[in-house]
Amino acid sequence: VHQSKLDFFCKLGYGKQDVCNVLENLGQEALEDDVLKELIRMGSKPQALESQTQPSPLKLVARGSCSTSSGSKWFGEDDSDSSDHLRPIVIDGSNVAMSHGNKEVFSCWGIQLAVDWFRDRGHTYIKVFVPLWRREPPRQDSPIADQHILEELEKQSILVYTPSRKVKGKRVVCYDDRYIVKVAYEKDGVIVSNDHYRDLQNENPEWKWFIEQRLLMYSFVSNRFMPPDDPLGRHGPTLNNFLSKKPVLPEPKWQPCPYGKKCTYGNKCKFYHPERQHQAQLSVADELRAKIKVPLSLGKEEEHRNRSP
Repeated sequence: VHQSKLDFFCKLGYGKQDVCNVLENLGQEALEDDVLKELIRMGSKPQALESQTQPSPLKLVARGSCSTSSGSKWFGEDDSDSSDHLRPIVIDGSNVAMSHGNKEVFSCWGIQLAVDWFRDRGHTYIKVFVPLWRREPPRQDSPIADQHILEELEKQSILVYTPSRKVKGKRVVCYDDRYIVKVAYEKDGVIVSNDHYRDLQNENPEWKWFIEQRLLMYSFVSNRFMPPDDPLGRHGPTLNNFLSKKPVLPEPKWQPCPYGKKCTYGNKCKFYHPERQHQAQLSVADELRAKIKVPLSLGKEEEHRNRSP
């Protein structure tokens, strides 16, 4: 009896020691209701209720990461990680920095603005390519502003320096644009630059198509990084679809028919008729032909019956 009662209350979630103490106080022949009341009076709770009453610890979320607990989600995304639906981002660091510095100063703050913009959207793969010689102290002919940002981005594994070296006092620089296009093409990502890379388009026809379809241009408005809402033109995809691996197609918008109920085109009309949703959209001529065929077919059947012996 003691073991059966002990197993019963342990299945309910109460602690084994608490049940043994109550059975010793009330006796082994105590009713289950009395044992339950005594457990409640002692303040003992099932483990399931204790886990519910305990507040869950707060979770720190890194800046720019998309948490599944947030109420707002991108349109067309499911419950999986949002980074799976966003394309990798490859930034032309020299182009972005010079654009932010009005083509006079290599402004590293412009690179930081672009990186933060894509981080806030939830992109996890972000790479910035900058020539290695930009780590050197600035000169009068090549001024650099906020150079410490490059070191911070390099520590975060976001910034990548393209190779360069000096041979007999002359700087030998590798073509960083080829790095940018190659990595973006292999990752099936997006190139962030205002450069058209025409020389690289002529080298490889596959790169030509990729640059035409995956180049994201931008502007800086009062220290604000702003890409266009229609990266490929008015009739192209939206910015959200352009940066997503699984674009969401918009619903077709039908233009209402200018003739309204007076339209005689029927199902041949290319415009929208709200009054014909549950009707067979036949033209007036087709409706007349359908009505004429019915009595003619009936008359032929009667003649065939009369001629038959």
